[in-house]
Amino acid sequence: MTDDALHPEPTEAALEATAPSAPAPAGTAPDAAPDAAPGTAPDNAPGTAPEASRTSPRRLPVTDVSLVVLIGASGAGKSSFARRHFLPTQVVSSDFCRGLVADDENDQSASAEAFDVLHYIVGKRLAAGRLTVVDATNVQPEARRQLVRIARDHDVLPIAIVLDVPPGVCAERNRTRPDRRLPAHVVPRQHRELRRSLRGLEREGFRKVHVLRGEAEVEAAEVVPEKRFNDLRHLTGPFDVIGDIHGCRSELETLLTRLGWTLVRDDAGRPVDAVHPAGRTAVLVGDLVDRGPDTPGVLRLVMGMVAAGHAVCVPGNHENKLGRAMDGRKVTVSHGLRESLDQLAGESEEFRAEVRAFIRGLVSHYLLDGGALVVSHAGLPEKYHGRASGRVRSHALYGDTTGETDEYGLPVRYPWAEEYRGRALVVYGHTPVPTASFLNNTICLDTGCVFGGSLTALRYPERELVSVEAEREWYEPVRPMNSDAPGAREGRPLDLADVAGRRVVETSLHGRVAVREENAAAALEVMSRFAIDPRLLTYLPPTMAPSATSSRPGYLEHPDEAFAAYRADGVERVICEEKHMGSRAVVLVARDGAALDRRFGVAGPGAIWTRTGRAFLGDDGLTAAVLDRLRAAAERSGVFEELRTDWLLLDAELMPWSLKAADLLRRQYAAVGAAAGAALPAVLAALERAGERGLDVLALTERQRRRAVDARAFTEAYRRYCWPTEGLAGIRLAPFQVLAAEGANLAVRPHDEHLALVDRLVAADEEAEPGAAVLHRTGRLVVDTADGASVAAGAAWWEELTAAGGEGMVVKPLASLVRGRTGEGRPGGLVQPGVKVRGREYLRIVYGPDYTQHLDQLRQRFLGHKRSLALREYALGLEALDRLAAGEPLWRVHEPVFAVLALESEPVDPRL
Repeated sequence: MTDDALHPEPTEAALEATAPSAPAPAGTAPDAAPDAAPGTAPDNAPGTAPEASRTSPRRLPVTDVSLVVLIGASGAGKSSFARRHFLPTQVVSSDFCRGLVADDENDQSASAEAFDVLHYIVGKRLAAGRLTVVDATNVQPEARRQLVRIARDHDVLPIAIVLDVPPGVCAERNRTRPDRRLPAHVVPRQHRELRRSLRGLEREGFRKVHVLRGEAEVEAAEVVPEKRFNDLRHLTGPFDVIGDIHGCRSELETLLTRLGWTLVRDDAGRPVDAVHPAGRTAVLVGDLVDRGPDTPGVLRLVMGMVAAGHAVCVPGNHENKLGRAMDGRKVTVSHGLRESLDQLAGESEEFRAEVRAFIRGLVSHYLLDGGALVVSHAGLPEKYHGRASGRVRSHALYGDTTGETDEYGLPVRYPWAEEYRGRALVVYGHTPVPTASFLNNTICLDTGCVFGGSLTALRYPERELVSVEAEREWYEPVRPMNSDAPGAREGRPLDLADVAGRRVVETSLHGRVAVREENAAAALEVMSRFAIDPRLLTYLPPTMAPSATSSRPGYLEHPDEAFAAYRADGVERVICEEKHMGSRAVVLVARDGAALDRRFGVAGPGAIWTRTGRAFLGDDGLTAAVLDRLRAAAERSGVFEELRTDWLLLDAELMPWSLKAADLLRRQYAAVGAAAGAALPAVLAALERAGERGLDVLALTERQRRRAVDARAFTEAYRRYCWPTEGLAGIRLAPFQVLAAEGANLAVRPHDEHLALVDRLVAADEEAEPGAAVLHRTGRLVVDTADGASVAAGAAWWEELTAAGGEGMVVKPLASLVRGRTGEGRPGGLVQPGVKVRGREYLRIVYGPDYTQHLDQLRQRFLGHKRSLALREYALGLEALDRLAAGEPLWRVHEPVFAVLALESEPVDPRL
């Protein structure tokens, strides 16, 4: 792509890439110097003498992310120098690479292949942002050109360290090495090539050139690491990031005041600084100047804040152009530049000199808060974060374009933010948007103040937006405010590359969770064809393992095993929750459609979905009715207010089972019951007649009678889960956990707190609709696993529930998130978040009508895979809720959600 395609004013943008830079102005941070194109470093401009002639040879500044090229004849001591000053992993040696490909470091016939390997390793290290040192002679220009090209490809600074050691010394060192036999002419030739190269190294593109002459200087040298100019990761905030100002000083003052800043004024009453009582730092995204009524006033205030250490500022394209104009460079006076020049003409020469120095000292972008926040004027893809080159500066100032122009003659911006998948929040401006909104962990703060819009700030890390309206339209926009900048809430929120193939998801609780490619493909099929709107699908519940198999006669599962397992894991208190006769449902409910739209970008009352992400109810009206009852209960009970949220995400069961599984009941369960009801009476009648005739069919008859009893029990068991519904009548929603609210992952709270909140919802619904409540209470009992009487009471409660036809119960650690104990008493891995203990009769539905006749075989079931699956899905679910609470982009929230669905494709006994 040409420069013409990159910038609206290509000739001036091209000048930017080659403009020499002046030192940073007084009062700015010591590392606040510009990052220009390769070959234009402010301390080493092209055509000047090598650095060693100007600075002490003992101190060699080396940027922390750069490519260091050692240059010297064979025997100059490059390898010893590298070992003394750099980590072994940072050094890539041509000899070592020659040994890799030829098993002989001195096999010169393998040099071409060896340097292919060397260049590949160097590229990989630079791509990862690692300081890399090349240990080779590098005395030939072509060898250096390839290395400089690799550095430029990865937008890092190439630095040359020349070891100019006399050829006689080099030759003597080579003679003392038994593995090195060089012809006599080699070292003198290399030394001549080195000397011819010295004055041209900077023209080749090296940003720093350190020349060490003689053995003494080499021995005395000290490599001094230095940070990149754009590295302010040590500043952790909090920050107030302010969008494009464009000379609107009055609005800037109003915004700062609203943010809690106190303005400092000079004797003439002009604001020259601002201080925040809480120690916040202002960050300006550039375009302070042009178009507006008071460019000097804005500059005076911002420069004062930067000089006092109360603010940092990155340049915009308008500062870049203004600076060149003030330096007497040839520029096109347009887009508000005339207004700035006229306004500055009324200021003193001293002030104008300060402005020129300030603009020259601006760095293209900054990494802040440990790299979690990146600020640049036009935005910046992740591959450019922390990098330094003309290409990076160009993107930071001007952005990228598609090469097209719109109907107003302006360039069409490339929507880089729609494809952004970085972990850092990128805050930028440049192209006005009507409203600031987050897009894939990026946000544009240029809300067109100078065009009559507003001036917007982002409070970080709070992620709160604060705006003030423009006092008037100061400059008529060429294009209406509904610009082509990526301002939609999520744009293209998800991409096939986010989920396709084998994936590894990092979780904070369970480490790395792998998803197989074939499982991802199966999940993609379900997600793309059947799931609800992905913007709402922020959580999928984990599978649940059953308790260990019981050895009690007549039982496959019993609570005693669940209590014993948690006691062994060091969990003293567990809560037993009644299992309802329904299906698992996740419910997202909002106070109103606007609240849902603000947070998720989808207007409406909310959604109800299944464990596989499908809409639970096929009827939108019925879904809305259920959600309305839940919303009204949350409003009446004060839960919305208490949790300071406009939406809630809940884990629940929706009853009856037949509401979702009517087809399954007809095809599978009812068919089995009907077949047994039709066949077994006739079989028994025939056997009775045979017995009356004296045939020995007593054992067979008894077996068939047991089958008939089991079949009736099977039919009674599944029928308990079926009852008629009409509209809301007959529907029961039993929430048992409040998963999340605005800015909070609530799933890690103790379960009794969740159930107390749910009880308030149920009570509010019953009070509003006596006798016709939709919300249903979940029975519960707390058990002390170390107390025999408490354990017995828990088992008796389960027996009472199941004897009455209940499904059983789920046993969970009361504290919710719990880690087990290691042999040394230290916290271990996650314990099961819950185990289900299903009733004897309910298990007929799962294992078949006559399963009790085969308990010996069924007790051989293997639970290890199911338990592993439950833990992985549990960790993924909490990871999704953590990312949702942190306001991370949808693709990041969706990553663990999708992984849960993919893991459901793993082969495991579906009856467990």
